[in-house]
Amino acid sequence: MSRNSHARHARHDQDVRDLTAGASADIPTGAPAGPDQGGGLPAAPAARPVAALDPGSWPAVLAPRLAAFAGVARTEHVTRAAHDMRVPQSTLSRALARLEDDLGVSLFARRGRTLSLTPAGRTFLVSVERALGEVERAAEEVRADADPATGKVAFGFLHTLGSETVPGLIRAFRAGHPRIRFTLVQTYGEAMLERLRSGELDLCLTSPVPEAPDLVARRLDEQRLRLVVPEDHRLAARRGVRLAEAAEETFVTLEAGYGLRRITDALCAEAGFRPKVAFEGEEAETLRGLVAAGLGVALLPPPAVPRPGVAELTVTTPRAVREIGLAWREGHHDSPPVAAFKRFLLSRRGRLLPDPAHGHDSVNG
Repeated sequence: MSRNSHARHARHDQDVRDLTAGASADIPTGAPAGPDQGGGLPAAPAARPVAALDPGSWPAVLAPRLAAFAGVARTEHVTRAAHDMRVPQSTLSRALARLEDDLGVSLFARRGRTLSLTPAGRTFLVSVERALGEVERAAEEVRADADPATGKVAFGFLHTLGSETVPGLIRAFRAGHPRIRFTLVQTYGEAMLERLRSGELDLCLTSPVPEAPDLVARRLDEQRLRLVVPEDHRLAARRGVRLAEAAEETFVTLEAGYGLRRITDALCAEAGFRPKVAFEGEEAETLRGLVAAGLGVALLPPPAVPRPGVAELTVTTPRAVREIGLAWREGHHDSPPVAAFKRFLLSRRGRLLPDPAHGHDSVNG
């Protein structure tokens, strides 16, 4: 680091102490709490860096003094700016002097107690106001997302829960929290857990229920899986079958990496065979269509609406179910809206899925 960088670094540290001390001393009783007064928010995932932030870099050195410069530039009067910003006038004057010294240019022309911006000061002010505006917008956005009444929840769920289960859950939750907003991500299990780990999601409904040291998961419900066969299949007239009776059948399944595929493979292994897979897909309803077309059989959760061309058979052995669980990051602090939605989902344990009386299958129903 150069001698000038060392000097800038030292002045940067002093400016932070001066401005922080001045602001703390002059905030009136009853003023809104800032981040250091109990109003702080959970840390967000780090943004992609766009500027150097080492101690001698321009952003690190200048950032504490930009608000001071903008405050004086707007009023062109140090005493008035110090009063508006609730910092001692001497602190503000030192910050401006150090800013000009670091930049090596005069930002203000001084005439007694008044100041006026120089051409360099006017140029600098345009960018400073833009930067401060972006900081303010970012702060307001993250605070709004954490607002207990109007905040945002990033929620992930499996494709097979998207047609009825998740809309019903959100509708029920919003009855008591009508202004909370949702960002919804519908994808398969492994991709969803990666988004959860990266911080893109706050909560997710997934299956199988994950077991990982960096995640917390709670089982909420379980759902029977049916053996779906073409309507003219030899087993179609049966109400229940042993899975081993399908050992010689061709299966259509979800792709590797999907939770339902892992469950299918495990159940077939428990029944004593390895499924002969003819087609792999990404959507359960696509697989139902392939079954209706006579291209194979499938283990699937109940459909949202009955599908013509297929028969859906109860599997008597082994016990063919999938567990649905709620997952979140271990040790992560929830914002108020996320905490409220998490409490709501956990309260639905055993009754997460639609009522089987309306054509759906919950093991607990």
